[in-house]
Amino acid sequence: MAINVVIAGPRGKMGSEAVKMVENETNFRLVACIDHKNNGRTLDTIFPDVERSIPIYDDATKCFENHKDADVLIELSVPQAGYKHTKSALEHHVRPVVGTTGFTEVQLKELDEFAQRNNMGCMIIPNFALGAVLMMKFAKMAATYFPDVDIIEKHHDQKLDAPSGTAIKTAELISENRKAKTQGHPKEEETIPGARGADLDGIKLHSVRLPGLVAHQEVIFGSPGQTLTIKHDSMDRSSFMDGVKLCVNKVMEVKGLIYGLDTIL
Repeated sequence: MAINVVIAGPRGKMGSEAVKMVENETNFRLVACIDHKNNGRTLDTIFPDVERSIPIYDDATKCFENHKDADVLIELSVPQAGYKHTKSALEHHVRPVVGTTGFTEVQLKELDEFAQRNNMGCMIIPNFALGAVLMMKFAKMAATYFPDVDIIEKHHDQKLDAPSGTAIKTAELISENRKAKTQGHPKEEETIPGARGADLDGIKLHSVRLPGLVAHQEVIFGSPGQTLTIKHDSMDRSSFMDGVKLCVNKVMEVKGLIYGLDTIL
C-alpha cells in the first residue's frame, strides 16, 4: 500500500529533489505541498516535469484537514516554519520526517511528548546523507582517544542557521565519549569576538557560508605529534534522498521522536 506524502518547501533545493524522489518511488504518492508563496496553485504549474495536479497550500493546518489520507510530512522548509508545520502534522496524525534544523531543546521535548501521546513516529534528521552519518559515528569513536577537537562545517550562503544541525549533532555524539574540557591556552584571548567559534562542552564549532558550497564538514582531532581529520562532502543534494526515502518508510514503524539518522542505521 502506498505511503501518502506531503512535502513542505517544494521549491527549495532539497524540496525539489524530494519532489522528484517521491514521484519516482512506486510505493510513495505525493498528495499535497505546503509553500508560503503559491497557495491555490498546483505543483505542475511550477514543475513542468510533474504531470499530476498536486495542490499547494500556504497553511499546514488547512492542508492536513483537506488531506486526511496523508501519512507522512517531509518538512524541508525554513526554521521559522518547520516547528509549526511539524506540530500541525502531529496534531492531524501525520508522521513528520524533518530535515529543517534549528529546533530548541524545549521544542524537541514537546514534539517527543506529543508523538508518544499519540503513539506516532516523528523523525528530525540534521543530515540525510548516509556518509555524513558514518562521519559522525567515526568522530564519536575517535573522541575516546582524541579529546581535543574542532568542527568546521561549510554550507551554501542561503542556509539560515549556524552552526548546522549536523555540527551540533556531531558535537553531542563526541561529548558522549569525551569529558567536557577547555581547549587551547588557558590565557587565550579573542582579539575579535567569535574568532575561536561557538563552544559546546569545550568543542569549538566554526561555520562557513559561501556560494558554491552544498554541505561539508570536517572534524579535526589533535594530540601531541599528530592530527586526525574525518571529512564528509555532499556535492549534490541527490546525496540526501536515500536517507529521506529510508526515513519515510521507517517513521511509519517507530513511536516517539527519533533524532538523527544514526539512531536507526
